[in-house]
Amino acid sequence: MLPHSVALWACTRSCPPGCTCTQEKSCTVLCDRANMAELPSEFPCEASSLNLDKNSLKFLAERAFGTLPSLKTLSLDHNNISFITPGAFKGLPNLLELKMAHNEYIRYLHTRTFTSLKRLVRLDLSDCNLFSMPDRIFVEQISLKELFCFHNNFRRVPVAIRGMENLTHVYLERNKIEAVAYNSLLGLSNLKYLNLQENRISVIHDDSFKDLHRLENFYLNDNLLSELPQQSFKGLSRLKMLNLGGNLLTNISKSWFGDLMELEVLYLDRNRLISIDMGAFENLTSLMTLHLNSNNLTTLPFAVFQPIYFIGRLYLFRNPWECNCELEWLKEWMESYKLVRDIPCASPSSVAGLDLSEVTYAHLNSTCIDPAELNLTTALPDYSTTENKFNSLISKLLHQELREEMGNSTEGQRNGTLLEPAEGQVSAAHTSFSTGQNLSLLLACLFLLQVHRASLSSLSNAS
Repeated sequence: MLPHSVALWACTRSCPPGCTCTQEKSCTVLCDRANMAELPSEFPCEASSLNLDKNSLKFLAERAFGTLPSLKTLSLDHNNISFITPGAFKGLPNLLELKMAHNEYIRYLHTRTFTSLKRLVRLDLSDCNLFSMPDRIFVEQISLKELFCFHNNFRRVPVAIRGMENLTHVYLERNKIEAVAYNSLLGLSNLKYLNLQENRISVIHDDSFKDLHRLENFYLNDNLLSELPQQSFKGLSRLKMLNLGGNLLTNISKSWFGDLMELEVLYLDRNRLISIDMGAFENLTSLMTLHLNSNNLTTLPFAVFQPIYFIGRLYLFRNPWECNCELEWLKEWMESYKLVRDIPCASPSSVAGLDLSEVTYAHLNSTCIDPAELNLTTALPDYSTTENKFNSLISKLLHQELREEMGNSTEGQRNGTLLEPAEGQVSAAHTSFSTGQNLSLLLACLFLLQVHRASLSSLSNAS
């Protein structure tokens, strides 16, 4: 071992022209932005880090960097490299990180490109123009943990990564991958992070993710998925975040999320959802955030969220919500837990444009009255539909009267409730109704119906 002072002097003494070599204990060689078209003939043998970013390098010959036994990090980002000779990285036995991102002329890699890099842990090939990689290109890289290959031209998941048990992070976003086959991800038993977003994936085979037992973060957003296998995510019991946003899904199946008991964040936004199976979220006992915004949902049955284990945040905006009695539970939930907001109503017309928090619901003898029915006498009606709405309301009232009569035939009075909503919330107060009061309300509705029919008849005769 050379004395420390001698090592510092040696590093500086053999620093290539146009580069800067640090005076620190670990020798760092900075040759970035040096307008180099060719590599220097020699680098300090003590170098632990070598930066050659943003030059004009085009070609890497065999043993391009000589012998640098201490080199841990090599960066070649933003060059014009088009060809890498097999064995170009020989002489770098202890290299841990190799960065070659943003080399747009790299379209092909030889099977022996990374020969001798047996300790490599992190490899960045992002934003090149790779169409594929040889199947056995990583046969010596048994220590590789992080692989960055986003923004290339792959049409399938590279076969080269199969069986790489030490891989923990794989970045394949912004490629042109069309499908995930049953064997695409075999053997990746320690993978924790997988990014497949912004591809063209329309097909996922059964059991495609069966070996990903340690996966925690999974990005499948912004693809072309219109359906998924029934057991898509079976076995992913450690998954914390799943992003399925920006696809073409129309329904959420109850079978998809059955094994995801540690899932904390689920993105289903920007799809075409019109329905969600009952119990679809019932096993998500750790879920804290659910994104359902920007879909085609009109209603959300309470049973979908039974039992309610979760929710720190529920995002529902940008859906055409029909704010009838089926959403009354959601309004009460908004007011009670303060976890939901921004739910604009698209229908019925009497509340269109209002937020759900501003909608008034009322009850008659425990029967919810839709906002459309409450506003029959205040809105300018469509004559073709008003009678149906009156009939619906009267039918509800008559049904309630008959039920109460049968259940309390020995009593001289029936009790009912009418909620008087205050602005922004539904009152829990109850008002008693006698039989006479209910009958009066029925008679009033019948009278209004007769008036409506008479008006319609007069208009018909006038025309």
